[in-house]
Amino acid sequence: MSESIQFKTTQPHMLKTNKEYASQTLMGGLSGFESPIGLDRRDRIRALKSGDIGFVHSWDINTSVDGPGTRMTVFMSGCPLRCQYCQNPDTWKMRDGKPVYFDAMVKKIERYKELFKATGGGITFSGGESMMQPAFVSRVFRATKEMGVHTCLDTSGFLGANYTDEQLDDIDLCLLDVKSGDEATYKKVTGGILQPTIDFGRRLADHNVKIWVRFVLVPGLTDSEENVENVARICESFGDAVEHVDVLGFHQLGRPKWHELRIPYPLEDAKGPSAKLRQRVVKQFEDHGLTVY
Repeated sequence: MSESIQFKTTQPHMLKTNKEYASQTLMGGLSGFESPIGLDRRDRIRALKSGDIGFVHSWDINTSVDGPGTRMTVFMSGCPLRCQYCQNPDTWKMRDGKPVYFDAMVKKIERYKELFKATGGGITFSGGESMMQPAFVSRVFRATKEMGVHTCLDTSGFLGANYTDEQLDDIDLCLLDVKSGDEATYKKVTGGILQPTIDFGRRLADHNVKIWVRFVLVPGLTDSEENVENVARICESFGDAVEHVDVLGFHQLGRPKWHELRIPYPLEDAKGPSAKLRQRVVKQFEDHGLTVY
């Protein structure tokens, strides 16, 4: 990793007087972080490549949602996929996030490290797609591991090639979204391709990183028996690295954001899965020897 860069355009007063920074709230915002608002475009690009800053949408403290124990979940900005059921379309564009210093992020984690250790929790990077910013996330994970705090990456694995084997060693747990089991369905759901997710999952397994697979069950989109069978086979290919599979029922909680952003919402009239459908899907995974939540 490169050494921290000194940014000629950033002055301390910029962080204290900027009205936008001062108005940010604790949950759903970035209060508590020193945000390098004064950086010009060239410096931001350099800092992003070095991991000296990361573009962050928001952060939160939660329990047993994004990994074990009490966790600090950081939602990074930027995502290459366009999932039909995305809950956070406001995280798609990296430029819509706020640049946050690496040092400020580490200090925030240090503030909570005793709580994390006491509860078996830690830090989770989510998004958006946190793997769009591998330098920043991996540097934070390295510092977090040095504190003795648990690390978790929430990702589709679509950009798994962005991570080196050395960087994988600082990930304790991966929440891996396997969004479908065949290329045609994956393309329909996300606009992307499936194979990078499979490749990344197998790399995680080779590096003894624990995996919680997440599968979103959308009636009429991801629920076919064949698709679910294929997802289960993919999970099997990760071997003992998979601790469990989360079957997440589709819901409409993200719909207001699509409306607010004036993005056509493809699942406007979609319903969540019935109990009968969920039971069928759970059994399909269990028939492959997988633990399902």
